[in-house]
Amino acid sequence: MGELSCDVESRVRNASLRSRIMSPQEAAKIVKDGMCVGCSGFTPSGYPKAVPLAVAERVRKGERLQITLWTGASVGPELDGELTEAGAILRRFPYQTEERIRKAINEGRVSFQDLHLSMTAQNMRYGFYGNMDLAIVEAVAVTEEGHLIPSTSVGNSPTFVKKAKEVIVEINLTQPLELEGLHDIHIPDDPPNRKPIPIVKVGDRVGTPYIECGTDKIAAIVFCDIPDKQRPLSSIDETSGRMAQNLLDLLDLEVKAARLPKKLLPLQSGVGSVANAVMAGLMEWPADGLLVYTEVIQDSVLDLFDAGKLDFASGTSFTPSPQGAQRLYSNLTGYRNKVLLRPQEISNHPEVIRRLGVISMNTAIEVDIYGHVNSTMVSGTRMMNGIGGSGDFARNAYLSIFLCPSTAKGDAVSRVVPFCSHVDHTEHDVDVVVTEYGVADLRGLSPRERARQIVEKCAHPDYRPLLEDYMRRAESKGGHEPHLLDECFSKRLREK
Repeated sequence: MGELSCDVESRVRNASLRSRIMSPQEAAKIVKDGMCVGCSGFTPSGYPKAVPLAVAERVRKGERLQITLWTGASVGPELDGELTEAGAILRRFPYQTEERIRKAINEGRVSFQDLHLSMTAQNMRYGFYGNMDLAIVEAVAVTEEGHLIPSTSVGNSPTFVKKAKEVIVEINLTQPLELEGLHDIHIPDDPPNRKPIPIVKVGDRVGTPYIECGTDKIAAIVFCDIPDKQRPLSSIDETSGRMAQNLLDLLDLEVKAARLPKKLLPLQSGVGSVANAVMAGLMEWPADGLLVYTEVIQDSVLDLFDAGKLDFASGTSFTPSPQGAQRLYSNLTGYRNKVLLRPQEISNHPEVIRRLGVISMNTAIEVDIYGHVNSTMVSGTRMMNGIGGSGDFARNAYLSIFLCPSTAKGDAVSRVVPFCSHVDHTEHDVDVVVTEYGVADLRGLSPRERARQIVEKCAHPDYRPLLEDYMRRAESKGGHEPHLLDECFSKRLREK
């Protein structure tokens, strides 16, 4: 404890709680076989690391222990990866991106339910999934009252702490204390007592800067010095750059048609390199004063702040690259009055998204000629990551946009297909499809008109003749959405 003593007073502000500081190995003994465990973390940011590693080590030494694991969204390898490799996860909710757990899910070794992220906390409170035994939450500090100051994400942590019988707090010394004050924690009342969420502007603060916990629930406090495993973002390639430009052209037309103000409406963007490239394209937007109401705050949001283009950003996590994290931590004072991190049931809440008129921009694995979108399943069977928050935003957005490169595997596979092999977002929730070849504005179009727009504007030129031939032959048989069902998946079946 000698080398940590300088941090204890500022990190654990209630003196009586300091007696509960222990090693990760001691805290890991609290985790028992069959438990339902909720862990902090969202795209992998702000997740516990030391305690999960200690749990995995117990199992590797021969102990029988399997848990149901809940998080906010994806987490890092110390949690999903190491616990999966040890065989310690029986069930997993609601989203993941780690290679080892993805493999276990697709092999049937881990049971996984893919869920809309805005629904997970309330469904846990409703009791749909049973009781939560334990919450393990990364924090930067514990207050005098025993409340938790989260680190780089909020996710589902407030509800996990509320519903859990016990709480383990991981104080991560690599996370700066200056993060305190950036959080806005609000848990809505449940029916029949639910009230409107009073967010009418992106920057409205409606909750507390801490997660309510209390001293009685805290079973252990562990100090940790393992940083978030931030992922490097790919450089903006030609395909992503062209998609971003096509999107900007669409937004420009909307402004000229007086359907959007010049400063646009609050923007939401998904996770990853394509989404980051699309947001980066807004550096060229001819107006300042932009707003972001989204899940994840990536490097491009910091770029927009630093360029003076962006006024405020609301999300549930910081998800920067390693370079972006350095920029964030070195200028937290500058971002302090421009950013809020909220629980994901607030960042993704349909009521707030609809009220603010959010412009939703998400990515797809494939899109079919009628505008259905597959965002989760490769070839309709193998789980990639999960639906995440894309459904929360797409269904409730002012303008729902899906971006997708026209091909995959070096142009060997068309991502524009006759019929999606799995549908996450139906035609009813998709306003616009964007690829590197163009924009298909689907608003107000019949299915046959939608098909022509998508094939003509979005498909790779090499695949347009095949898709046009399919459309002609399908239409000759009639139907509101004409299909040749015996042909739709034949190519995929042969590939298998």
